Amino acid sequence: MAAEKLSKSTVAERALRLGDDEGLEAVTIRRLAKELGVTPMALYWHFKNKDELLLGIVDHAFAGVRADRAATDPWQHQLRAMVRTLVSVMRAHPILPVLLMSVDKEEAESFSRADNDALALLTQAGFTVEEAYWAASYLLQGVIGLVAWQPGCPARVPPEEAAEWRRQRRLKLERLPADRFPMLVAFADTFQREPDLDRYFAFGVDLLMSAIEATARSASAPTP
Repeated sequence: MAAEKLSKSTVAERALRLGDDEGLEAVTIRRLAKELGVTPMALYWHFKNKDELLLGIVDHAFAGVRADRAATDPWQHQLRAMVRTLVSVMRAHPILPVLLMSVDKEEAESFSRADNDALALLTQAGFTVEEAYWAASYLLQGVIGLVAWQPGCPARVPPEEAAEWRRQRRLKLERLPADRFPMLVAFADTFQREPDLDRYFAFGVDLLMSAIEATARSASAPTP
């Protein structure tokens, strides 16, 4: 790719895909320049060093996580839409949880904008600004947990070995003493099939949002 055709978005997108495929340690200016077919100097026009590059990746990834529905929509609908978008972004880019722990994410403009949008919606719900920040952090960590612990084979298991991995997992649970672990033995049967990830994530978003909505109702209830 010619250096003059590069943009911040192009560089960040390729860096994001490189990190998803090979891990955060693979994302370097030199390696990225090789991937893009340019010299490292061409990338320095956009990112002065690796720290700026990593922040650029976060900024690019969170560009679509925003409260952009109709202003008249209830806060619950707008916030749920943001959480769903965040789930989609995290599912598409497994590098993000590690990356968010590696940089000062609040220096990424799109992350700060998403955070600000969430705080605005949560204060509409009746939370104080401080409580809203706690709630927004809970939602972010909840989504990271949903993605990190999604059911099914670990990422290291090749797709062609997935059925065997599930079989071994099922057998391991079925061997547990049924009198001591009856529910785990019953759970073993779920490994007969591939997990329904869309249903899992929809269920998870419902769990996260139900906690926020119930707490908002409690916080806004009049004191007797």
